[in-house]
Amino acid sequence: MLDDRKTAILSAIVQEYIATAQPVGSSHIAGASGVGVSSATVRNEMAVLEHEGFLVQPHTSAGRVPTDKGYRFFVDHLAQPGRVDAATTREVGAFFEAAHGRLEEMLHQTSDLLTKLTNNAAVVLGPKAEAIAIRSVQIVRLSSNAATVVLVFGNGSVENEVIEVDESVSDAALAAAGVHLAAALTDETLAALADVTATGEASVDAVCDSAVVALRQASDDDHVYVGGASSVADSFDAVEVVREVLHTLEQQFVVVSLVRDIVDRGMSVAIGVEHGVEPLSACSVVVAPVVVDGEHLGSVGVLGPTRMNYPQALATVDIVSDRLGRRLGEA
Repeated sequence: MLDDRKTAILSAIVQEYIATAQPVGSSHIAGASGVGVSSATVRNEMAVLEHEGFLVQPHTSAGRVPTDKGYRFFVDHLAQPGRVDAATTREVGAFFEAAHGRLEEMLHQTSDLLTKLTNNAAVVLGPKAEAIAIRSVQIVRLSSNAATVVLVFGNGSVENEVIEVDESVSDAALAAAGVHLAAALTDETLAALADVTATGEASVDAVCDSAVVALRQASDDDHVYVGGASSVADSFDAVEVVREVLHTLEQQFVVVSLVRDIVDRGMSVAIGVEHGVEPLSACSVVVAPVVVDGEHLGSVGVLGPTRMNYPQALATVDIVSDRLGRRLGEA
């Protein structure tokens, strides 16, 4: 544990570097609130903090910058719980009051909202379809040999799966298949697909079988939305870092695994290498679960440089996850 003086100096350095992205010198920190010692004393303490791994000096003549260890100490011991301002609270409230219609669109817009509020990349993981009750089922012919199965869920999300049908299958048989699936699935979850029984009509059962196979595959899909990738890219000068960050954010399965792993570990902040995704080692992730009626149905988070404004990011992610959970619970 650091003593009070080193703690105050480290806090001042982290906050200054977050604000300026420039190495921090001793003369600037000597005048910071809560420090109150000479520049020479600050230099000595900064050297100790560097030796203990909390700071690093990028160039011999430059000031210091925090390391991942320094940020971790700041987040765990120094950062006061952030509070969003009144204007942000009103904006988030108005957003979710107006959020109606398809779940997918709301989740996508939520990622855009988080990016706007934090200037970081935003990640929103929605609930999997397999966990949500089905409100209605329809089968609609698209062509002589194709139809779409449309499921509307209780939270407003919609799944559309295209299936092949034999040209000999009549519209009446398609309608009968839709009625049969609706009887088996309405007010159930996708787990009820295993209980869909045969009707004894070959053409109807063939359509139902194709629909069941397609819907089982759809139930494994993740609703994940990443917004503001360009915002986080703007935070780095090195082209190679930008390229790796953007490439990784394009890989949906990596993003989903990253967020779920952080939440599963009980963390709200993963800094640098802590999250285990090497191409994002220059980034930190702040996440919060989306909880509906005591059940964890999704997550929201922001991803930005390790020098992100942690108090603001934590407060913003917290209020958005809370309001999203409440909105999903109203559906």
